[in-house]
Amino acid sequence: MQPRNATPKTGDAEPAPPLTARSVLASALLGMDPPELPVAQLVRLTGLFGISENRARVALSRMVAGGEASSDGTGRYRLAGHLAARQSRQSASRAGTTASYDGGWWLAVVTTTGSSADVRGTRRRTLTYARLAELREGVWMRPANLTVRLPDPLGAAVELMTARPPDAGALVARLWDLHTWSDRALGLLRDLQALDPDGPEALAPGFELSAAVLRHLQADPLLPPELLPADWPGSPLRATYDQWDARYRTTLRDWSRDG
Repeated sequence: MQPRNATPKTGDAEPAPPLTARSVLASALLGMDPPELPVAQLVRLTGLFGISENRARVALSRMVAGGEASSDGTGRYRLAGHLAARQSRQSASRAGTTASYDGGWWLAVVTTTGSSADVRGTRRRTLTYARLAELREGVWMRPANLTVRLPDPLGAAVELMTARPPDAGALVARLWDLHTWSDRALGLLRDLQALDPDGPEALAPGFELSAAVLRHLQADPLLPPELLPADWPGSPLRATYDQWDARYRTTLRDWSRDG
């Protein structure tokens, strides 16, 4: 039996979208902790990518209307709704914290039938966000080195239990394409090492690189070390990015203050 997916399925990883006003605004807020910025800084950031102030303000208004952002009335905007939830997952992905592993796995089995396409899509996204991977239709698994809590609406349709596969290493190879994730991580490491973040000329390319790293970290399945290749680049990528990002944030803060 072949797994239904051959690529990492965790988190929000996806090819880099075109840089629209909304994507720049969302990425800017996603990269902040807490995820909020003044409108003047948001508008100036979009200008780095040739986006006019009017387009930026229209995009902000649409994000507020769509429940993706909120404004406190003083000119500061903060992530809301599903983007706020994404920022929380992004922070957890960046930290990469896991628990001990004793050989146990989570096994989630979909026990309902006849769901609509929307319900099935929501269920799939929720299980993916929990870093479970689909072995076959309706059967999802991952090592139990992370806590898995399913929201109530989903929990009624999914039975969550534990299991102990006889060959965990072989199961990992069926569920995740670790080679592809590793190759991409090594490429991002090289990009971080090549881009000096200490000058204003790094703001635009650094913004895109930062978003790419954070997206990729969300695709890390966060497996136990025992089930990973010895040269797994997850920790080096996180450590390098943390150091690079601290310098980039200093550049961004100085540039914002001077504007």
